Amino acid sequence: MSRIGKKPVSVPAGVTANIAGGELSVKGPKGTLTMPLADDIKYETVDGGISVLPANDTKRARAFWGMQRTLVQNLVTGVTEGFSKKLLITGVGYRAAAQGKTLKLQLGYSHDVNFDIPEGIEIKTPDQTTVEISGIDKQKVGQVAAEIRRWRKPEPYKGKGIKYDGEFIFRKEGKKK
Repeated sequence: MSRIGKKPVSVPAGVTANIAGGELSVKGPKGTLTMPLADDIKYETVDGGISVLPANDTKRARAFWGMQRTLVQNLVTGVTEGFSKKLLITGVGYRAAAQGKTLKLQLGYSHDVNFDIPEGIEIKTPDQTTVEISGIDKQKVGQVAAEIRRWRKPEPYKGKGIKYDGEFIFRKEGKKK
């Protein structure tokens, strides 16, 4: 039995949630997000929140229960606060600069990497070695961060590359003489 699924998702003031046509749409001050509804889960709008319950007693319904509740919570959090990820760039000559709808990365290749910023995502570069990605869709923010990081993953010997803020890179000792 899902412990997190039992709790209803609280909807703060200024946020509206509608369940219609097999979709849950949540509208708030930062925008609107929609999510397709799973068949095995029953969604209800109760006073001040959204309740998520399994529709039947199958193993699949019980497995989806907590995840679907978390996805609904992510929608509500996204339209009220939004989500953000911070990337740190380490390495001599490695830098990033946001220019309009592209992020220009210099990562030690013979050419610059131009990353097109998708719709609904905002990228800021407070300095040359920091990239801040923000948006209302948690999945999209994480995907964009992973795609940027994929250009130069951190290596274990000197730690050069692009890493998440707070990520620990296990360092190796290197060759012995």
